[in-house]
Amino acid sequence: MKRLNVAVLFGGRSGEHEVSLESTTSIIKNLDKEKYNLSLIGITREGHWRYYDGPVEGIKTGEWEANSKALIFPADPSFKGFFLVDDPGDIIGIDVIFPVLHGPYGEDGTLQGLFELADIPYVGCDIPASSIGMDKLIAKSIFSFNNLPQGEYLGVHRHVFKKDPNMTIDRIEDSFSYPVFVKPANMGSSVGISKAKDRKTLLEALDLAAKYDERIIVEEYIDGREIECAVLGNFHPKASVTGEILPSNEFYDYYAKYKDGGMSKLLIPAPISEAKSLEIRELALKAYEAIGCSGLSRVDFFLEKETERVYLNEINTMPGFTQISMYPRLWEATGISYPNLLDRLIELALERFNIRHGI
Repeated sequence: MKRLNVAVLFGGRSGEHEVSLESTTSIIKNLDKEKYNLSLIGITREGHWRYYDGPVEGIKTGEWEANSKALIFPADPSFKGFFLVDDPGDIIGIDVIFPVLHGPYGEDGTLQGLFELADIPYVGCDIPASSIGMDKLIAKSIFSFNNLPQGEYLGVHRHVFKKDPNMTIDRIEDSFSYPVFVKPANMGSSVGISKAKDRKTLLEALDLAAKYDERIIVEEYIDGREIECAVLGNFHPKASVTGEILPSNEFYDYYAKYKDGGMSKLLIPAPISEAKSLEIRELALKAYEAIGCSGLSRVDFFLEKETERVYLNEINTMPGFTQISMYPRLWEATGISYPNLLDRLIELALERFNIRHGI
């Protein structure tokens, strides 16, 4: 069987650069080398594209940057690949791209647009779904239109906040009781998220979120259990078993996800009733289809402790893929191993491309 030429794209300019390196290391180790020829393409924090052919361990440590070659990716369908800058005649041909980038400039539709221009199949959601999934304010408005249950929320623009912080805080206090959650509208991996308990910490939370995005979202506090569900597929998506997060911190922030040495716990399957699990899985599919996802997404929920009411929190179109990440572990518990999951994602990328092109 002919091996597919797969370009694994990692790094990126967002605040989730390090998470991408972790995810990519796990993915490369689990891709079947008998099925795929891998080309490893890193994007530095400054946005430089580099070709790396060293040991996979060098990605996680950041050593790949010093041991790589500059390249360009021309958005020209006739090339189907990358050019090494120091050897213009050397073309790295590819059949499919696996973009393992989280956050802006990777998960938000920007790179997906480049892949579409180049006419190359790619893993994950397409341009509209990636853009909507990344922007929590737009996603929430679409979820509201589709009558999906959510907590109350409010959008704040950085320019308005910086011009008159007190007016912005007054507006928030008129709409919510403390505590509230504050987060950048376009970010993932819990980067820039804070729980504000009073006016002082609200100001600090808004300042932090404003460092990452010009649009900020403020959400009501829901005293709930954190439940997640993985979705996989194009035209007939399937939902995994549910999983529950027991964060080591007050909430599942960046430290609790990646830096606490395994103190946070993932309970898979989630210890909830079969009826609640089914409800969450059905809502996950509805959210997935509402914004037009394809390939994969992870959908996050709150299960209110007192009432057991389910609230949709957000959708993540390129979830973490580290060995401890929820998305691959949910599918493993559902019956799909990590390597087989990667195979399936590549198959879905090719399926979508072929159907769109009438192949």
